[in-house]
Amino acid sequence: MIVAGEASGDIYGAHLVAEARSLSPDLCFLGIGGDRMREAGVETLVDSADMAVVGLVEVLKHSDVIASAFLKLKKILLHSPPDLLVLIDYPGFNLRLAKVARRAGVRVLYYISPQIWAWRQGRVREIAGLVDHMAVIFPFEVPFYQRAGVPVSFVGHPLFDLVDVRLNHTDAAASFGLDPSRKVVGLFPGSRRSEIQRLLPVITAAAGLLKKQYPELQFVLPLASTLREEEITTHLRGAGLDVIVTRERIHDLIRACDAIISVSGTVTLEIALVGTPMVVMYKVSPLTYQMAKRLVKVDNIALCNIVAGKTVVKELIQDQASPRNIADEIIALLTDLDYGNAIRLQLDTVRAKLECGGASRNVAQLILSLVDNP
Repeated sequence: MIVAGEASGDIYGAHLVAEARSLSPDLCFLGIGGDRMREAGVETLVDSADMAVVGLVEVLKHSDVIASAFLKLKKILLHSPPDLLVLIDYPGFNLRLAKVARRAGVRVLYYISPQIWAWRQGRVREIAGLVDHMAVIFPFEVPFYQRAGVPVSFVGHPLFDLVDVRLNHTDAAASFGLDPSRKVVGLFPGSRRSEIQRLLPVITAAAGLLKKQYPELQFVLPLASTLREEEITTHLRGAGLDVIVTRERIHDLIRACDAIISVSGTVTLEIALVGTPMVVMYKVSPLTYQMAKRLVKVDNIALCNIVAGKTVVKELIQDQASPRNIADEIIALLTDLDYGNAIRLQLDTVRAKLECGGASRNVAQLILSLVDNP
């Protein structure tokens, strides 16, 4: 059984399943995933698009869907248990499922650790009682688990293998029908429907300000596998924006951009690995934000900044994430060459810190070792 509750997990899960099956073709997978995992041969009992929400208020709104998915997997674990449960990120759901697996005697491999280094570090004691092996994607996560006695492996970050851009900026822009002589701004609103509803209107408002000031700008938007195109285009039409929307070649699309407006999330690492300057924005409900302020133990929320160990790209959070502030930062990135180039140099350090390939193959080998040695 494999569980990936969000778009990034769907991608990582698909590559993991492909690697595992290349090593052992008779392996069968079922669980929660999206289009990518289905294409890889996973029997998806629940679509991850219906599970991808963030924040206390947002989770409550989707509680029926999440509860139904949990009960469906719980029943399988208890009555026809798989040989192994593979959990990918998504800790609020997955740690509860791990408790059921423990009761059923099913071993648990957790791939992409809950961010215990950012908040609720005491959870490592809970994890120690639930997880047979933790596969982490950042080197600094290893000591947290070693101190708690959890078997842990640094497997590398899966994005290091996935981000492989061979086109230069001009060719990348032309490949999407863009005019390479005009500046390109990327609009990266996230992969969760709740993010689209809450954040895309802010992003499109910022893009409208940019277009008014610089009419020659071109806009692009990558569409996550968890979203339908009409969920995006409705917002774009309302804002009066002409935007190229595509599901294809997101990393080439990042290379085609001169600057990007991005929500916080894994995508900031993808952008950093390509080396395109960005501004990171995020908003949640006021209640979720107040709770997060009390719990979060890190200075940054953008993964690219956390990996760098400092603020490389500007973060605009909650009230700071206004269309005007976002537009002003993009203008600075587009017009101040020294500023933009300094950020590009700093983003190179992010790539250097993640330079360890073969994550999917490394985790696939862990799967086989746990299945073959119960």
